[in-house]
Amino acid sequence: MTIQQLINDRVVAALAAVGVEGANAAIQTASKPEFGDYQANGVMGAAKALKTNPRALAEQVVAKLDLAGIASKIEIAGPGFINIHLDPAFVAARLQTALHDDALGIAKVAPQKVMVEYSSVNLAKEMHIGHLRGGIIGDALVRVNSFIGHDVIRQNHVGDWGTQFGMLVAHMVESRAAGEADLELKDLDVFYKHSKKRFDDDPAFADLARDYVVRLQSGDAEVLALWQQFVKLSLAHCNAIYQKLGLLLTDDDVRGESFYNDDLPVLVEELRQLGLLTESQGAQVVFLDEFKNKEGEPAAYIVQKQGGGYLYATTDLGAIRFRTRELKLDRCLYVVDSRQSLHFQQLFTTARKAGFLSADAQFEHIGHGTIMGPDGKPLKTRSGDSVKLVDLLNEAIERAYALVSDKSPEMAESERRQIAEAVGIGALKYADLSKSRNTDYIFDWDAMLSFEGNTAPYLQYAYTRVQSVLRKAEDYNPAAAIVISEAAEKQLAVALSQFEDVLFTVADGSQPHHLCSYLYSVATLFSRFYEACPILKSEGEVRHSRLQLAALTGKTLKTGLGLLGIAVLEAM
Repeated sequence: MTIQQLINDRVVAALAAVGVEGANAAIQTASKPEFGDYQANGVMGAAKALKTNPRALAEQVVAKLDLAGIASKIEIAGPGFINIHLDPAFVAARLQTALHDDALGIAKVAPQKVMVEYSSVNLAKEMHIGHLRGGIIGDALVRVNSFIGHDVIRQNHVGDWGTQFGMLVAHMVESRAAGEADLELKDLDVFYKHSKKRFDDDPAFADLARDYVVRLQSGDAEVLALWQQFVKLSLAHCNAIYQKLGLLLTDDDVRGESFYNDDLPVLVEELRQLGLLTESQGAQVVFLDEFKNKEGEPAAYIVQKQGGGYLYATTDLGAIRFRTRELKLDRCLYVVDSRQSLHFQQLFTTARKAGFLSADAQFEHIGHGTIMGPDGKPLKTRSGDSVKLVDLLNEAIERAYALVSDKSPEMAESERRQIAEAVGIGALKYADLSKSRNTDYIFDWDAMLSFEGNTAPYLQYAYTRVQSVLRKAEDYNPAAAIVISEAAEKQLAVALSQFEDVLFTVADGSQPHHLCSYLYSVATLFSRFYEACPILKSEGEVRHSRLQLAALTGKTLKTGLGLLGIAVLEAM
C-alpha cells in the first residue's frame, strides 16, 4: 500500500469515528517542509457539509487519528488543515525494503488487462513530428502500467487499408518495372506525392489504381501480395524510427485497419438488428441524441457510406468489439491527438449503445496537444512541410554530440557518440513528457538540451554524479541501516519513499509529467543533501547510511527515467 493510501485510510477511519461517514480525506503531499510531509485537507469540506467549525472538527479527528509508528507529529494549521510529519524510522524502514528489491518496494496492483494504442501511423506516408507525442507518451504509459503489475498489450493500429493503397500499389508496380522503386521507396513522402500526381494527371493510371482498389478489396491474391509488400516496406521505415526513439513497439504489436475489414459487414448487420441504424442520404448512420447541434439535431455517426464503403469510424467500432469480446480488455487507452476528442466521445457512446462496451469498461481517449514552432503555430519546415521524424531525431543526436564535444573534447569519439545518442534522444523525449500532455508546447532545442533545470540532461547528469560518489566509496556496505537525523536527509528520504505514490498517480490519470516533476524534485533534493550532509567525508554508520540514501537515489532516477524510455549513463 502506498503511503498516501495508508494515511488516507487512517484519516477516513478517524472521520468516521467522529460521525463523518464517506468523507473525502483529501490527502496530498505537503507543499513545504514546514507543513509536514502530507496534509489532510478533507476536514474543511466535511465541516462545511455539517455546518460546523472546521478547526473544532479537525481537533476531534486528530484525537481519533491513529498514525502510531507512521507519523512523529500531527498538527492542525489554519482553519482546519491537518499537517502530518512522517516518523523518520518509518521512512527508513520503507527505504530499506526498497533498496533490496528490484522493483524498489513498489507493490503490484490487482492486475487488469490493459491495452495502450499508440503511434498508429498511416502507412501510406512517412512518420513526421506529429507522431512524436503519441509515440513517447504511449510508450511511457506501457512501461509504467507494466511495472506496477498490469497485463499490458501494446497496439499499433496502423492505417494500412483504403483507396489510397490501390494508387500506391499501382505506382510501386510501375516504378519497379522502370527500375526506380527501390530508390523512390526510401522516401515514402516523395513516393506518395509522385503517386498522387500521377493519379491526378494521368487518367489511364487513375483507372489502373481504381482497378487495383477493387481487386484489393475483393481479395485478389496477386494484388494482396503486392499490398503486403508495400505494408512490409512501410513498417520497416516505422521500425527504424521506433528503434532510434527507444520505443517498445515491434511488428508483433501491429493490428491495422485491414485486420477488421472482413468483419465490418457483420458489424453493420449487428447494428441494424439492434435497431441503431438509420439510412440518411444513402448512408447508414447511428444518430446520437447526446451530441446535438445548435438546431437541436442529433449528430450522425456514419458507419457505411452511400456507395457501401466503410470509414475509420466503422473500423474503430470493430476494434472495440474485438477488444472486448475476444481480448477481454478491462481498460484501453487511445493515445491520440486531442483534436480527435469528439470522434472518441461519439465512438464510445455508439459502442455503449450497441453493447460493445460494458458500463465498467475503461476505454479512454488519452488526448495530447501539438508541438508548436516559435511562431505559435504547428512546427513545420521552412518550405511549410511537416518535419520528418527521422530528421528530427538525427538533429537531436548531432546537437547533443556538438554539446558533448564542446564540454569534453578529450573524450574518445565513440564515447561521445554514445553519450550524444542517450542525451539527444532523452532530451527530445523528456521535453515532451515533462509537459502536461493536454497542452501544446513550443519546441526549443536550447531549453531541452540544457544541463540546468527540469531537463533530461540534468537528470542524466544527476544519476552519473550519484554513481561517481558510489565508485569513490570503496568500503561501502550495501547492507547498512539507514538512519535519518538531518533535515536534508529527511527531505530526500521522504521524497524517495513517495515513488510508489507517484507511479500510481501516473497510471491512474495517464499523465507522465507527474513522474518527470518527481524525478526533478529527487535530483534537486539530492543536490541539497550532498551539499548539507558530507557523504564520503563522514564516518562510521553515518557514512554508510548516507551512501545508502545515495544508492537508492541512483536506483530511483534510473528506474524512473527508464519508465519514461530514457537511458542513463554511468559517466558523462
